[in-house]
Amino acid sequence: MNIIKDFKAFLKIKGAWYLLLGLFLYGIGLGILAPMNAVYMSEGIGLTKGEIATIFSVSVLLNMAITILIGFISDKMKRKKPLPIFALILCMFGLILYMQADTFLGALIGMVIAVAPSGLIMGQMFAMARNHFMQLAPGIYEMAQIWLRAMMSVGFFVGLLVGANLYLVASFQGILWGNFLGYFLLFVLLLLYKEYEPVEINSSNTKGETFSLVMLLALLLLGCADSLRGLYLPLVVVDLFEKPQLMSYLWSVQAVFELLFMTFSGYWAMKFGSKRIILLSSFCAIVTYSIYSTSPPLFVFFLVQPLYSFYVSVLFGVAMGYVQRMFHTKIGFGSSLYVFLFQMASLIGYVLPFIVEGYKPQIFIIPTALVGAGILLMIGLAAYNRQKQAPLTM
Repeated sequence: MNIIKDFKAFLKIKGAWYLLLGLFLYGIGLGILAPMNAVYMSEGIGLTKGEIATIFSVSVLLNMAITILIGFISDKMKRKKPLPIFALILCMFGLILYMQADTFLGALIGMVIAVAPSGLIMGQMFAMARNHFMQLAPGIYEMAQIWLRAMMSVGFFVGLLVGANLYLVASFQGILWGNFLGYFLLFVLLLLYKEYEPVEINSSNTKGETFSLVMLLALLLLGCADSLRGLYLPLVVVDLFEKPQLMSYLWSVQAVFELLFMTFSGYWAMKFGSKRIILLSSFCAIVTYSIYSTSPPLFVFFLVQPLYSFYVSVLFGVAMGYVQRMFHTKIGFGSSLYVFLFQMASLIGYVLPFIVEGYKPQIFIIPTALVGAGILLMIGLAAYNRQKQAPLTM
């Protein structure tokens, strides 16, 4: 395991810089808007908690339908690049509508058009990347994908800083235009990118993971918890400290450590197994959510971010590779299924907090329970597998 040697080989892969820069720009677009989107709906448009959750839920529901539908057919397509290009055009058009919205209906229409096709961007870009790396660097293609995801985190970190300053200089409109610019630059870059044809894969020469519905369910629960945090932590922080820009700084700290852990978690997964690393990171999430729920002072929110960064790096790096390997002969479908799984998690995560009034920190009792249930499923599955293998070793 030579990280430096592998990373140098990764940087020498022909065309890798297009993918790196593309996901960097995609991360910037997400980072500019993500921490402030719910706040914009609440403070900028004046929507209620129910209206905000409805907009997110409808957008994600349509996103799920489109993503899984395209996932079924994308493996039959010789070229996948037109899919994210078309999705980006729709997303940019939706953002323009969203900028003009001043009612619930206007915000709903804008967000649906901006979000519903977005699952094609990440899912199909990683499908293209997997084909690219398996063609030119089959020995490190797993880590190459994790480094791509890490570059997306770098972009997210940059986007957070840009977004915080755009908010101070140009309020919410500056954030929305910054998000639009990130998507536009990615659109231009994809037009220039040369896509590689899919590599013929068969199960005899590629390492895959055994299909496990239990693990997919556990990942769904973990994703629900993270989605709930992503939507409601900004609202809780604004409610507690009355400074919307704080969320950009909080997520900046998370992104820095996420970048650090992304590489190491990938190698640890290769050495100890993906399921063990996913389980370990889940305990870090439980600690973080438990602390959130106690209404801690502001500095404590910053202190626990590294713990959560490890969890996120595993959830979005190691778990992505794990799901893809379950369907390693259907790369497009495996990538789309991963995105679909976390879209479903987002939908559930947005709705669950209605059992808690307002934006109280006690909302985070819910993700604590969700992650706890996921941990129990993973431990139960591991115990079952050991018991099943025991007679074979006697």
